[in-house]
Amino acid sequence: MSDAPRRRATRAVVVGGSIAGLLAAAAVRDHVDQVEIIEAHDMPEGPQPRTGVPQAVHIHFLQTGGAEAVEALLPGTVGRLLAAGAHRIPETTRMVVHSPEGWYRRWQRATHYLITASRDLTDSVVRGRLLQDPRVAVRTHTRAVGLLGDRRRVTGVRIRAADDAETELRADLVVDASGRASRTPQWLAELGVTGLTEDHVDSGLVYASRFYRAPVPTRDWPVIGIQADPSLPRPGNAGGILPVEGERWHVSLMGAPGGQPTRDPDAFVPFARTLRHPVMADLLEHAEPLTDVQVTHSTANRRYYYERLTPWPDGLVALGDSVAALNPLYGQGMSVAAQSAVALRASLSHGLTPGAARRAQRAIGRRVDMAWALSVGQDVHFPATTGKRATVADRLLRRYVSRLSRTATGSFHAATALTDVLSLQAPPTSLVRPGVLLTALLGPLRPPLAGPPFTPVERILLKGLETAG
Repeated sequence: MSDAPRRRATRAVVVGGSIAGLLAAAAVRDHVDQVEIIEAHDMPEGPQPRTGVPQAVHIHFLQTGGAEAVEALLPGTVGRLLAAGAHRIPETTRMVVHSPEGWYRRWQRATHYLITASRDLTDSVVRGRLLQDPRVAVRTHTRAVGLLGDRRRVTGVRIRAADDAETELRADLVVDASGRASRTPQWLAELGVTGLTEDHVDSGLVYASRFYRAPVPTRDWPVIGIQADPSLPRPGNAGGILPVEGERWHVSLMGAPGGQPTRDPDAFVPFARTLRHPVMADLLEHAEPLTDVQVTHSTANRRYYYERLTPWPDGLVALGDSVAALNPLYGQGMSVAAQSAVALRASLSHGLTPGAARRAQRAIGRRVDMAWALSVGQDVHFPATTGKRATVADRLLRRYVSRLSRTATGSFHAATALTDVLSLQAPPTSLVRPGVLLTALLGPLRPPLAGPPFTPVERILLKGLETAG
C-alpha cells in the first residue's frame, strides 16, 4: 500500500450565473477538479426568464467574434442555438440598416454574421451545454459577500445562503462574473488593494422593448436597424428589429434625454415613427404585440481598470460586466464576455501558477479595450453624455469614421473594414491602415440608395401585408 499523500482537489468558484459566469466556468474547468457557480437566484432549466438579468428583455445578438469564442469554449453550442430557432444573419447580406451616412448595401459576399435569439434562449443553451460536465455545479440562492485571503492571494469567498447563514468557501481561483452589481472594488479595498481607477460615461439612453408575432416568415428575414445621428439637433433615437425563435420579432427602441421611450404600449409604434426613417413603424403596424413594453435606464458605460492595479492578488479574476458594462446599443456585451473567457483559458494554459491571475486580468483588459473604444468613442458625441466629452482628437476621428461609413454605403472594401471591427475580429486601429485610408479617400463607388434595400421577395411579402391591411 502506497504511503504517498493524496493530492488535494482543486476548486474554482465563479460568482454569478450569467452568460459571463457560465463561459468563465467553461474556461477554467480543465484547470481544476471542480467548478462551483454561486448564483443569487434560480437557474431555470429551459429558456425561461432569469431573475437578475434586467437587460434580457432587450435585443441581444452574438457578433462573429463572440460566437466563435462561445464555440471554442463549448463546441456545438452555436449549432444547438440554431436548432432551437436562433437565426444566423450574414452581414450585411441580410441586414437593412440606415446609418447616419445612408443605407448600407446588402453585399452578397458575407464576411461576418450575427446569431440572433432571445437572451433567455441563448442563456439556456449555453447553460445546458455547460452543465453536462460533471465537474461543474451550481449553488443557487446564495450570495458571495466577501473575499478570503489578503492583498497578495485570494483563497476563496464568504457566502451567504437564503437563511442568512454565512460560511467560507475555499477556492484556488475566484472569478467575479456578477455583472454591473459587482462588489469586487469594495472587496479589494477590504483586503488592502487600493488605487483602482474607473471610467463612467453615460449617454442617458433609455431602452424600451417588446416581442411581436412576426407578420412574415422569419427564416431569411433581415435584421432591421435605424441608427442615431449625433450630429442632428434632436435626441439620438435608434431602434432595431431582430428575428428570433418562435416566429417572433424582438424589437427595441432607444432614446436619449429629451426623447426617451416609455412603458406606454400605445406610444411604442408612434415612438418608432420618430426615428430617422419610418420603416420600423411601418413594419410594426402589421405585427401583433405579444408582451408588454419593458424599459431599462441603466445603459451607462462603466469600466474598472483592474489590469493596472499593483499588486493584483493571485487567485482572483474579474470579467464581463464586472469589468466593463457597455452601452447595449452597440451589441458587444455577450461577445466581449465570451472573448474574455477565451483569454482567461489561454492565460491558465500552464495551470494556476503564481502570476496567472494577473496575466489573465491583463488579457481580459485587452479584449475589453476594443469594445470600450467603440462604445465610448460613439457615445461621447451625443450632447447629453456625461463623464467624458469629445476631444479634438475624438471629433477628428468621428469625421474620418463618418467618411468611411459613407464610403461603406457604396464600397464593399469599406463595408468589410467596418464589419471587421464591429464584429470584434479586428481592432479599431485597423480602420487607419493605408488600404482603408485610401478607400475612404476615394469615397463610395456606387450612388447612395434612396430607401430600405429590401429584396424583390421581401417586397412581395410587404406588399401582401399592405393589401391585407
